[in-house]
Amino acid sequence: MVEEKINAGGGWQQRIAALRNVPPVLTIVWESGRAVVALGLVLRVFAALLPVALLGVTKLIIDGIQAKTTNRPGFWWLVATEFGLAILGSVLSRLIDYLDSLLADNYTRHVSIRVMTHAAALDLQTYENPLFYDRLERARVQATDRLGMIQSIGRLVQQVVTTVSLSISILFFSPWLLLLLVAGVIPAFLGESHFAFLGYAKNFRQTPIRRQLDYLLVLGGSREAAKEMKLFGLSRFLVERFTRLSNTIYTENVGLARRRLIAGSFLSIVGIAGLYSAYVFVIMRTISGALGIGSLTFLTGAIVQASTNIQQTFSTLSGIADQALFLTDLLAFFAMQPTIRSKPLALPAPRPIVRGFEFCNVSFAYPGSSRLILNQLNFHLHPKERVALIGENGQGKTTIVKLITRLYDPTGGQVLLDGVDLREYSLEDLYREISVIFQDFMRYEMTASENIAVGKIDALEDSASLEIAAHKSLADEVVGRLPFKYDQMLGRRFDGGLDLSGGEWQKVALARAYLRDAQLLVLDEPTAALDARSEFEVFKRFAELTQDKMALFISHRFSTVRMADRIVVLENGSIAEQGSHDQLSKLGGRYAEMFEMQAASYR
Repeated sequence: MVEEKINAGGGWQQRIAALRNVPPVLTIVWESGRAVVALGLVLRVFAALLPVALLGVTKLIIDGIQAKTTNRPGFWWLVATEFGLAILGSVLSRLIDYLDSLLADNYTRHVSIRVMTHAAALDLQTYENPLFYDRLERARVQATDRLGMIQSIGRLVQQVVTTVSLSISILFFSPWLLLLLVAGVIPAFLGESHFAFLGYAKNFRQTPIRRQLDYLLVLGGSREAAKEMKLFGLSRFLVERFTRLSNTIYTENVGLARRRLIAGSFLSIVGIAGLYSAYVFVIMRTISGALGIGSLTFLTGAIVQASTNIQQTFSTLSGIADQALFLTDLLAFFAMQPTIRSKPLALPAPRPIVRGFEFCNVSFAYPGSSRLILNQLNFHLHPKERVALIGENGQGKTTIVKLITRLYDPTGGQVLLDGVDLREYSLEDLYREISVIFQDFMRYEMTASENIAVGKIDALEDSASLEIAAHKSLADEVVGRLPFKYDQMLGRRFDGGLDLSGGEWQKVALARAYLRDAQLLVLDEPTAALDARSEFEVFKRFAELTQDKMALFISHRFSTVRMADRIVVLENGSIAEQGSHDQLSKLGGRYAEMFEMQAASYR
């Protein structure tokens, strides 16, 4: 509904409603640097009163010259005061700029940390929703690109104080002057606000296209894609797609800019007409003798500055209101809460685990889909048991891993740990007892030691534990060949970095699992890129090192699977067969059929 209003261009009601976004953002600004914000506001108030003070002193100087009282001591003190006010204005301006730069750095750092922290707390299912990425992208941009709005709020305070002080001065001479100025400015304010909102609506619509453009740019210069780009001749295809999408954005941007130019030019003429009408009125009053030269000078300066400040005040306020629309996604992002969280007074995970994990009539469908990946599944993983999950793609193997680690909650049924629903346990405590390496494990562009330590980041400085984990996963052989050993930067993103082969990366990733000292170890096809012999060696070592632990692993290679204490065959979201390799082979069912098919390919 909100997107439809935005795409339709919205209205004033939505602009005014968007101002509700400002107080929460001001709270974030205040939290990012209280002393800087407070001092900046005080200095802006002083700077805002300087224009009226300077005009007043100038009027007195001109009146003194006209009255020929320049020989009096007080006259030269007026000149000195004007000089001092000019110096003070210059110093205040520089101090305000300095504080603005400090605030910008503080705010950018603070809000970026908040975005990272909040994103990390959200559910896995959130990250699997494409619409979330549009919101996250806008939130990331808004987190830093709204610095202009924050500085505008500071300027607005200064402009309002200046405008009020000048307006009171003008009002003292004639209320009609002030009305003329305001009447000339309001049309320009309404026009600028309207086009600013249209700009927001345009940017909102363009977010998905801009994400595609960013992806095409990365893809076009990606090392991973370079081989296929050349061999498949994809360069022209990608360039043409980028050109077509970027032309769409360019055409829309130019159209809006052209309309804004024409309307803005006309409305600015209206504003200038209001200014010069007030100016002519003052001149006529001076010619008639109702005003002196000093008053003429004061009012002329006040009219010009008041007109400028009224326009700037309206423009700044309009800009803040429209910029506040851009904050909608940032605040909506912060308002998002994970559905999977620890309950109040959640239980600590049992240590040691006595009865194991149990799936009781568990059904599961991914959000937005009615297809059941698991259907009334009953499954028990006992302590010190090593279980292998096999089955064709899409039969629920990885889903079981996601449920047993509580990255998702079941759609129906329960997952129990020692007879207690997983939802009753503290998430943080539960995660400490589980170590998982997925097929799509991360390759961190960090040092070798940091790549291992992410499995248990508290052990980053514990070099002995890192080396033991690397030895268990055979990653110590990989690290031993690196020029700087554990201090070697991995990956090609940063200077001096070295990339590893797929098998070498997998050994480093496995070291993370061994580092955690968890009660349950899970390998979800992390060795898929290895050849059969290398995978067999990794899993043989895995079997040895998990002798007294619960272990759950997924592999498509039956030479590896047969090492498990129990093999579970999944089909259509349920357990089709389970037992040891020998039992299932003698059964002559689905497992025996798949085993023979794979064995035949090696004969």
